[in-house]
Amino acid sequence: MDSAVLSVARSRFIWLAAGPTRVWAIARSPSGLWRIILLGSIPIVDIFAGPGGLGEGFGALTLNGGNVFESVAAIEMESSAHSTLTLRHAFRDLDRRGRVPNVYYRFARGEVEYQALWDDPEMGAALDRASKRVHRLELGEDTRAESDALIKETLQGEDNWVLVGGPPCQAYSLVGRSRRANDEAFEEDKKHFLYREYLHIITTFLPSVFVMENVKGLLSSTHGGQPMFERILDDLRNIGGEAEYEIFSLTKPGSPETLNPKDFIIRAEEFGVPQQRHRVILLGIRKDLGRKPRTLVRADTQVTVRDAIHDMPAIRSRISKGIDSAANWVSLRADANDALADDGIAALTYLNDPGPLSNDFIHTAPKRSNAEGAAAKFRSWIEDTRLGGFAGHVSRGHMASDLQRYFFASAFALKHGRSPVLSDFSEGLTPNHQSARSEKKSFADRFKVQVWDKPSSTVVSHIAKDGHYYIHPDPCQMRSLSIREAARLQSFPDNYVFLGNRTQQYTQVGNAVPPYLAHQIAKIVSELVAK
Repeated sequence: MDSAVLSVARSRFIWLAAGPTRVWAIARSPSGLWRIILLGSIPIVDIFAGPGGLGEGFGALTLNGGNVFESVAAIEMESSAHSTLTLRHAFRDLDRRGRVPNVYYRFARGEVEYQALWDDPEMGAALDRASKRVHRLELGEDTRAESDALIKETLQGEDNWVLVGGPPCQAYSLVGRSRRANDEAFEEDKKHFLYREYLHIITTFLPSVFVMENVKGLLSSTHGGQPMFERILDDLRNIGGEAEYEIFSLTKPGSPETLNPKDFIIRAEEFGVPQQRHRVILLGIRKDLGRKPRTLVRADTQVTVRDAIHDMPAIRSRISKGIDSAANWVSLRADANDALADDGIAALTYLNDPGPLSNDFIHTAPKRSNAEGAAAKFRSWIEDTRLGGFAGHVSRGHMASDLQRYFFASAFALKHGRSPVLSDFSEGLTPNHQSARSEKKSFADRFKVQVWDKPSSTVVSHIAKDGHYYIHPDPCQMRSLSIREAARLQSFPDNYVFLGNRTQQYTQVGNAVPPYLAHQIAKIVSELVAK
């Protein structure tokens, strides 16, 4: 029986409200105190869900032992992200019941194959339930009948529910637009208008609240000469039909009419995420609810790269071209260390053991964290002692020449407290291609170290292609970030298992909304729908 149900069963209570998917009650505990209890959960529908960053933040929110939200439908088109999302839905299903079986952790540690999850009675049943809620579907005009049918069936007439999601951002991102500046087909890219699928679901099913996320480049993106952000705001405010919505900022108080576009930007590093991630997030509230949101509470201090990954085991990367052996790797590192004097940096007097070759799981004993304040809250969010180590702590392979650049770059960052730009590299370390030689502005920081005592730079899907922008701050490891390190910077809990090959896992991590930020947004939304 649900813990919230038990608490009510043992108390004197009266019903406050009931609906198709949840019941609220007011209960008096044995001590005589009255409290509000949530029986069941408020439905959320998660579209363009990716691996589930937004849904994770909402699904993890609890009140008096019960989950405030429950993802009743999630839609994602990419196969590996869909698989990750399904597994996480099963985990959340079991976690809310208070009994995630050991087989899940054994799978995370690589001790059993995926089939073992299905063979376990509890885990298999949870996966079966999850597969009925997580849908692999490309949203668009051609699939509206299918998506409408599944959402209708899922909501069962419920009128108090929440829509979350972020339409794919390639058409709005600054990098994507610059790369396609001379591409005539760019203006016709259907990704410009995927937000209309979001709009269609709002118009058809009238959620109480919606949360819509996208890249900062949306604010400057145009289509046919018209600013896309203004167009989207107008469409969301004037959906027609039975309801109207007000669009609020989560960081600046005030009525919607007084806000300017930049007020909708959320800087994740201001809210306890160890990453400088700036995204546009819109909070829409149905006008008939008559409610106004509070804003996010800024963290007392920034959470840094050190706070996020300092306790993770040292590993070495593979050498992608040439002889891949520990001895050869150590020799390359020694040469790179000797060469530091040529770049005006004293050679490191310590060179730790390189650690094991990166592996899918590394067993470690739990370490007690001395973190305080915002860092302590973040650590509490990501850690799970049942794991007994780190899953997905895998670094990509690198060419020998890049390994030496990584060593220099991280040693430079240790000395100067910043990542080097190309002009800081000696002639021998400068990449031998035209764009680097000419030092175009876009390549000035082609090799970027994630400095220990600052939040990281933005983790994006490009991390799947190369590690140059994500160099580990420890020179002794001479590598780019592992999948799990990137996931921690994105605030994914350590027990979050990503499926697919390594490139797909990096992509999933980079595309997601930080779950820890989503969790804080979920608290605000819960206050709106629970009153």
